[in-house]
Amino acid sequence: MSSAKHVIPGRIDSCESLKAAAAAQDVELRAWARGSYPGIPLPADDLQEIRSVGVWDARKTQHWGLDWHTNEGLELSYLSRGRLPFSTGNDRHHLSRGAMTITRPWQPHRLGDPWVPPSRLTWVILDVGVRRPDQMWRWPDWLLLGQADRQRLTTLLSHNEQLVFTADRRSAAAFESLATMLASGTPGTSAARLKLAINEILMATLGFLDAQDLVLDPTLCDKQRLVQLFLDDLSQRLDEPWTLDSMALACGLGRTRFAHYCRLLTNRNPAQALNRMRLEAAKALLWSDPGRSVTDIALSCGFGTSQYFATCFRAEIGCTPKEFRAQKPL
Repeated sequence: MSSAKHVIPGRIDSCESLKAAAAAQDVELRAWARGSYPGIPLPADDLQEIRSVGVWDARKTQHWGLDWHTNEGLELSYLSRGRLPFSTGNDRHHLSRGAMTITRPWQPHRLGDPWVPPSRLTWVILDVGVRRPDQMWRWPDWLLLGQADRQRLTTLLSHNEQLVFTADRRSAAAFESLATMLASGTPGTSAARLKLAINEILMATLGFLDAQDLVLDPTLCDKQRLVQLFLDDLSQRLDEPWTLDSMALACGLGRTRFAHYCRLLTNRNPAQALNRMRLEAAKALLWSDPGRSVTDIALSCGFGTSQYFATCFRAEIGCTPKEFRAQKPL
């Protein structure tokens, strides 16, 4: 629960800083989870869609935060006490008591700035079978909502990317009920209660979102949006050996379709767009890290050799990397 803007398919966080704080008794943590998430393991033969449910109670300022990450599913959280810095992309929020957040699997977010202040946060992470905005949501078969309500909830969540709300009374009560259950039960004996608690949270969320004046945008789930998310994140992964095939595969698209959207969004083919991102990153490093060698900067930005980097740099920028570095204003 890098500095990243958008992530496809997702850098899943294991919350190591929260685990360490709980082990040191700096924060009270009650959580049930599977995989690398912190908490008591959930049963292997049931509740497969639940990745993590939990509540932390930090009663003093912590010396940890949850850096940029995405989750293996839809995350709903509720802040019942205190305040909490919450960042998403370029937006910073200072959550106060009663705030509810909704993050989709492809939306990077950060908690703490950089540390977590005194706060009590309850959350649920539910895997709905998507890692990209263009994929079809698959709700668990134990969800009590009918088909029409499931579809409406899917639409409200996927065609809208507002992340922060003030919870209504029903939503707040549903999260508090989940927190109470986590304090009094165990995963092995409380599976039915856990399903009911999550159903209540989802039903409350549906009612709450339906009452909001949301601007729904179907293009948030189309292929072009998917490629834009990938390109936004690419600037954080320039050192990887990208090819047209691997970029298209990361988006679940064919080469031709990926290249089509890339040209629409950047007016460049994928190789040109990638090369330009690498050069922009290198330009920033040449000025911000004057003691670093040109070769090291070239390799860290994904260029195979310093010679190729210099050739590309001169062709695009009009001077050599060393000449550019010398132009830095005093």
